[in-house]
Amino acid sequence: MFAESLCGAVALLLYVNTLGADFCYDDSRAVKTNQDLLPETPWTNIFYDDFWGTLLTHSGSHKSYRPLCTLSFRLNHAAGGLEPWGYHLVNVALHGAVTGLFTSLARLLLGGGPWSLLAGLLFASHPIHTEAVAGVVGRADEGAALFFLLSLLCYARHCRLRGRAGRRRLAAWFLGSLGCAACGMLWKELGVTVLAVSALYDVCVFHRLKLRQVVALLYERKNVRLLLNVFLLAAWGAVLLACRFYWMGNKPPNFSNSDNPAADSPSLLTRTLTFSYLPAVNFWLLLCPNRLSFDWSMDALPLIRSLADWRNAHTAAFYLGLLSLARFGLRARRPAKAKETNGKAHHQHANGRNGNSNGHSCQYTNHDHLNDSHADAHTNSGEQNGTRQHHESRTPLPTTENVVVFSLGLLAIPFLPATNLFFYVGFVIAERVLYIPSMGFCLLVAVGMRCLYVRLPRGSARTFLVSCSAAIVLLFGVKTVLRNRDWQNEEMLYKSGIYVNPAKAWGNLGNVLKSQGQMEEAEQAYRNALYYRSNMADMLYNLGLLLQESNKFSEALHYYKLAIGSRPTLASAYLNTGIILMNQGRLDESKRTFLTCADIPDENLKDPHAHKSSVTSCLYNLGKLLHEQGQQEEALAVFEEAIQKMPRQFAPQSLYNMMGEAYIRLNKLTEAGHWYRESLRAKPDHIPAHLTYGKLLAMTGQKAEAERYFLKAIRLDPAKGNCYMHYGQFLLEESRLLEAAEMAQKAARLDSGEFDVVFSAAHMLSIPPP
Repeated sequence: MFAESLCGAVALLLYVNTLGADFCYDDSRAVKTNQDLLPETPWTNIFYDDFWGTLLTHSGSHKSYRPLCTLSFRLNHAAGGLEPWGYHLVNVALHGAVTGLFTSLARLLLGGGPWSLLAGLLFASHPIHTEAVAGVVGRADEGAALFFLLSLLCYARHCRLRGRAGRRRLAAWFLGSLGCAACGMLWKELGVTVLAVSALYDVCVFHRLKLRQVVALLYERKNVRLLLNVFLLAAWGAVLLACRFYWMGNKPPNFSNSDNPAADSPSLLTRTLTFSYLPAVNFWLLLCPNRLSFDWSMDALPLIRSLADWRNAHTAAFYLGLLSLARFGLRARRPAKAKETNGKAHHQHANGRNGNSNGHSCQYTNHDHLNDSHADAHTNSGEQNGTRQHHESRTPLPTTENVVVFSLGLLAIPFLPATNLFFYVGFVIAERVLYIPSMGFCLLVAVGMRCLYVRLPRGSARTFLVSCSAAIVLLFGVKTVLRNRDWQNEEMLYKSGIYVNPAKAWGNLGNVLKSQGQMEEAEQAYRNALYYRSNMADMLYNLGLLLQESNKFSEALHYYKLAIGSRPTLASAYLNTGIILMNQGRLDESKRTFLTCADIPDENLKDPHAHKSSVTSCLYNLGKLLHEQGQQEEALAVFEEAIQKMPRQFAPQSLYNMMGEAYIRLNKLTEAGHWYRESLRAKPDHIPAHLTYGKLLAMTGQKAEAERYFLKAIRLDPAKGNCYMHYGQFLLEESRLLEAAEMAQKAARLDSGEFDVVFSAAHMLSIPPP
């Protein structure tokens, strides 16, 4: 357990500097604005919504069903609200636990010597993990990895107990493996791939079968136990995937062309060449994680459109290397005279007894767990020399070829869902997706170092190799600590991504600068983003919004129209366009804009909640415009439609208050009172509802109650002159002229720039006392 503890401690130490980090990038939507985390939201919603809080069956859902991860966020929220420290603490703790479990797996494959320690340290320090650990949303990959390893270790334990334990104990470990696989999938989808990796472990590590033997096994059907276990793993995987597909509405997700440009390409050649190249890029990130980014979408990796593109050579080299390793691991070899055991050479004795095989390719077959298997022609003869008891007490380690095949499987199988081979995904490259596949990479590096160590002469060469291994771990660790700094806040993160994805990085950086009040710098950042990608609807809208807030209304309208042209479903652009037109007196154009927005469906939209909020706001402003024009019945119809389309997170108090105002104009005081009370119920400190409800109470003769609401409005915001003005009008109607004059003076002093307030105050002051 020393290696596990040491590697886990190193993993924790390297990420200590993330504990003070803020929420970054996707954390905002997954945590800060996710309604499923709030205590007032029923916790069962977690099992019906996707990772981002959208109903899973909705056409615009991301279809990322991760209820266990969302549940962990909700527990974080219950414990500490939106304090980032607690979320990061859980992420770092998960990484330490995953590192310890991975080191245990490495010890099963490489023994308890320095090579399993090297594998664990590589995993603990690899910079590719920074997004998964430092970014809160990366917890999905960490949790999936945790259950992935628990499932695999349970299955390995089940394999080792065959022939030594009773059926119940065997079944318990097997069912534990299946249960952990299900939990892994409920944490993140790729967790289900552990079932295929477990089958590979059974075939290539435990039974140590080569390709020829696997083919013969399937053809002759001799090892019924192995075939049954593989069948059960496959069946459980099919059940989980079928349930998953049914639960998400039997429809795959839809992604925009900027998320995965190759998937949107009409050219089969372009899609094939680009998708073939992406695994090579991901492997390079594992091998040399020097250039990392928070986002690789859009044009971060230009499409490969022809066979003449030089990047095809990288693709060919990658797959040739992969096939060479696979051929090395799967080919059948004659028994070697020497065994590699943790880097030491041992020789066979004449009587057939062997040391533990830990690396070289001898066909060592333990009949204790191959009691009805298709035995290899070159099996160890120790069984015939009375060594069966020794084999039962100490299971020999797998050969180098076995470990290579398993490592390749651990590298490739969890990565398959991200290859676009079975379905298109919503990203080009996502570093956090490599969290589980990196385990296979770390094992390959460790077993490769072990092979080199054995083949090198004793002395300085071996010392140099060990020094190189330590240097790799040290360099990885330094890079990880430095990369963690980029994840401290969004400004640093987006600046670090400019060289990889300038369009996305500049656009997001503009949002950060705007929130800091640096308007000129934010405007320049938006224009930089549009320089690299001119049709980004979000950036066009954000630039228009900034110009609108700077009172540059004509320019703002121009960019809103460009945003709508780029994305005709962008409801927020219609909303702000309509508001500008309304303020400019172009009322007919404003009405048409609001009506167009109201008719946009929320089908296939990435964020239907935000869309519905904008549509509701459009209807609210349209109703308000009709109300001001005296069309009360039409206004009420629009307000009713707004209530029907209103999403859960929409704040309805202003909408309810306007409905009360419309009913007042129609002299329907009972209905007006109902909606004023609804407004106050939605937001008890909503000042306009206090004032309007106070006026209604005064009209119905409830003077004392009316005065109470006016005074409460003043207490809620003593600096708001409008409150004093309404209270003054009430006092004037009650013939309390001196008090009314005092309120008028306060209103005029506080809101001297508001014409209505000053005019009303002057009117009250002009009335002579009796």
